[in-house]
Amino acid sequence: MSHLDHDRLVFLALGESEAAAGESAHLDTCELCRAELTTLRHVAGLGAETQGLGNLPDPPEHVWQGIVAEIRAAEELPALAERRAARPPAEPGPRVAAAPAVSRGGGRWRRWAVTAVTAAAAAAAGVLGTVTVLRSGESDPPQPAVLASAALSAYGQTPKEAAGDARVLGDNRLHLHVANLPEVPGYYEVWLIDPGTMKMFSVGTLSKGSGDELLPMPANVDLRTFSVVDISAEQYDNNTRHSGDSLLRGTLTS
Repeated sequence: MSHLDHDRLVFLALGESEAAAGESAHLDTCELCRAELTTLRHVAGLGAETQGLGNLPDPPEHVWQGIVAEIRAAEELPALAERRAARPPAEPGPRVAAAPAVSRGGGRWRRWAVTAVTAAAAAAAGVLGTVTVLRSGESDPPQPAVLASAALSAYGQTPKEAAGDARVLGDNRLHLHVANLPEVPGYYEVWLIDPGTMKMFSVGTLSKGSGDELLPMPANVDLRTFSVVDISAEQYDNNTRHSGDSLLRGTLTS
């Protein structure tokens, strides 16, 4: 079974986009992905509830020692499973119930374990000012503000199951989530369009027909004028103009 990507589950947990039809169907049937999403939402909720807190005391040293111990134990799980698998069969004896194997890759399991352990330790110690995901000893940066957003719908002859959403972020980036774009012989290009004059400019290209993408945007773009987000199918023909084949469109609102 192919599971949902960890980064996609983070986007869903933070409420930054809605689950596509295929993702919702997978979550309905996959207990592992559903449990991970529930845990991530809990962590996100802790952070949202405590944004106004400040000047909190440092947690006791034993709390951080416990976090380190749990992380190291989680990191050793894949290696431990491999060592056990390499052992010769044991002599027949009393049957003992075994813990279920972790079916996802070691890196994915470690990320989940670090998130869950960090949230639990913060709650136990009363340190709810910041919920931190430990990655290489660094904390995640604050999320940028959303300046405008748009739901993207199938346009023209595009199959109706194609959809997406766009968010203009305060750090001059455009976050796009798309799903079920039809396959094209060329590539997908993203445009901002002035619906009054139909003037437009390209923001960048998408690397795939489903998933998330972050594209840089000019800092001085007027979103009240260039308010339409358009995703088109383009050919490798050295023509920089819009092909006229729009797949998705939506209007930005703040």
